Amino acid sequence: MRILVHGGAVLAGTLARFLFPPVCAGCGGAVSSADAVCPQCWLALTFIERPYCEALGLPFAYDLGKGFLSAEAIAEPPPFERLRAAVLYGDLARHLVASLKYRDRTDLVPLMAGWMDRAGTELLAEADCIVPVPLHRRRLWRRRFNQSAELGRRLAALDAARGGRLVHAPRALVRVKATQSQVGLTRGQRETNLKGAFHVPPARRGEIEGRRVLLVDDVYTTGATAGAATRALKRAGARAVDVLVFARVAAGGADGHIVEETNTGSRRWLT
Repeated sequence: MRILVHGGAVLAGTLARFLFPPVCAGCGGAVSSADAVCPQCWLALTFIERPYCEALGLPFAYDLGKGFLSAEAIAEPPPFERLRAAVLYGDLARHLVASLKYRDRTDLVPLMAGWMDRAGTELLAEADCIVPVPLHRRRLWRRRFNQSAELGRRLAALDAARGGRLVHAPRALVRVKATQSQVGLTRGQRETNLKGAFHVPPARRGEIEGRRVLLVDDVYTTGATAGAATRALKRAGARAVDVLVFARVAAGGADGHIVEETNTGSRRWLT
């Protein structure tokens, strides 16, 4: 009986690949598996490797020594302990993020979370729980899912497959303020806009208090969102907060435009 079940599963998988062959998430070309990109698109991604700033994960051109911090981290120390990102926010990374967020491409989650899992190895090993950056309920209703929560769920599953015990806590942090569009705002204005936007409900404090939290998001731009979420988690008693994202902009936002969804559901470009 077990052989028949296994044989049926193999046949079903083969049929599915024949009817719906896997394609590259970047260009749509043929690839060997759904969680892969073609060689050309692979070369278009800039994976972040050491050496980099220990606090902000900004890549350095050459090794400056263990524990070295970037000028950005020294000038404005972040409220979180460490940030790690899989790739720099270039054209292809932007396409992958936009496809996940705005085109319902949840099939990209295993691919993107797999790269995040590799980039955040040390953070995942030390964390007690994963908390995704939440959406406001109105935006969640429009989008139907929270991309950060889907990435966090996959990261927790990968950890469990290794025998880990990371808890995914998607309801531990809520977004209580429907913030205005941040297009064109300075960093200070963004921080003001996000003030009071996040909150840990009293019933969820037990999931946060005394724990090392891994905050998960898709993109890190100015740090205003990650900073506001971190401060809310620390007010709720988090022992420490690290941040893991799929992509981050280069120093000074040099990697170009950031696409952002406004409160009305339209999309604008942020420079």
